[in-house]
Amino acid sequence: MRIVVAHNRYREAQPSGENTIVDAEIAQLTAAGVEVLPFIRSSDEIPAMPKTAKALLPISPIYAPRAQEELSRLITEHRPDVLHLHNPYPLLSPWVVRTAHKHGVPVVQTVHNYRQVCSSGLYFRDGMICQDCRGRALGVPAIVHRCYRGSRAQSALMATTLAVHRGTWRSVDRFVALTSAVADHLRDYGVPAERIVVKPNGIPDPGTPAPLGDGFLYMARLSPEKGLALLLDAWRRHPDGALGPLRIAGDGELRPLAEAAAAERADVSYLGPLDRAGVRAAIEASAVIIAASTWHDVLPTVIIEALAAGRPVLGTALGGIPYLLGADAPREPAGTGPAAVATAAPGEGRVALPHGVQAGEAGWVVAPEPAAMAAGLPVARAGAAALAPAARARYDRTFHPDVVTRQLIDVYAGVAPTPAPR
Repeated sequence: MRIVVAHNRYREAQPSGENTIVDAEIAQLTAAGVEVLPFIRSSDEIPAMPKTAKALLPISPIYAPRAQEELSRLITEHRPDVLHLHNPYPLLSPWVVRTAHKHGVPVVQTVHNYRQVCSSGLYFRDGMICQDCRGRALGVPAIVHRCYRGSRAQSALMATTLAVHRGTWRSVDRFVALTSAVADHLRDYGVPAERIVVKPNGIPDPGTPAPLGDGFLYMARLSPEKGLALLLDAWRRHPDGALGPLRIAGDGELRPLAEAAAAERADVSYLGPLDRAGVRAAIEASAVIIAASTWHDVLPTVIIEALAAGRPVLGTALGGIPYLLGADAPREPAGTGPAAVATAAPGEGRVALPHGVQAGEAGWVVAPEPAAMAAGLPVARAGAAALAPAARARYDRTFHPDVVTRQLIDVYAGVAPTPAPR
């Protein structure tokens, strides 16, 4: 099987789990015997572009002529079975779907965000979940609120791109939804259920988990939607040292918030941005990983890294987080109904949990509110050791490369043209 993997890499200065996943997926497919033809562009190329190319950048999200010419040559020369698209913006454009179809090549797309509808891709604005553009032919609210790169002009361009390419997206042969929540988003967009496959990302097996460390690790891009402020509000509701250490890793606009928390309390430390070795060391030093997102986070890679290392996760009940932790059954809203009752861990019996806290197979989910997160922290600290084996077992069963790569190859086989009999 011969597959073109198309992806516009995000800038290296902007840490991207999507870049990491695409690289890992190419390596996993190659190891499984699939011939991969990378069709990769990077936003880091933009500053070095000649003036003529830069002049065309404003229209590239709608139609990137150079990318279409190069893709046509690649398809003509190598005759791939499938084009697998990840991020098309800004240097590829969704037009690559039309180019592939023109050559008779079916298209699979992994949906990493909500950019079929939302110009920012996040469903998040001004510190709150926002779906104002959902169901609109043109995302006027995105233009009004400068949702794309803080620019009204660029937001108008992206909103126009999404309107122009509505038919393009609906022509994709198969969508890979990373979680059940993304599948719901695609069905709401009008994609028939039979063209959606739920297949999460996977990461390489790091080996036998190290013994649990102590305390909590929050590792994310330090931007508002990742919930650092929510976590720190919840953390301050407990006495200094009561929960063990909290380590914060990452970089971004909220770095001063992390640094101030570390200066304020002895049980908080700020590690800064980490390389791969640093990430692994930080995970191993901790007992629980926190995913405090306040947006519908699609599939935070840090959760899969935690499960692979045998660390349970305390996360908010938004986006794909409940799915990742095996906790995506229907939930009562925080503060309503009787106290939640859930299984703490396989074989551990049933225990009453505080309002707004639900136990899953590999961790706990809480309402995205400081009080619920504060209630979840001691629950996670007390239950980490019991849930650690289940966390690794969920990784082995659901996110191991052998599992997800086989699923992806099956997706390709389901759309690839049947060879003519000889």
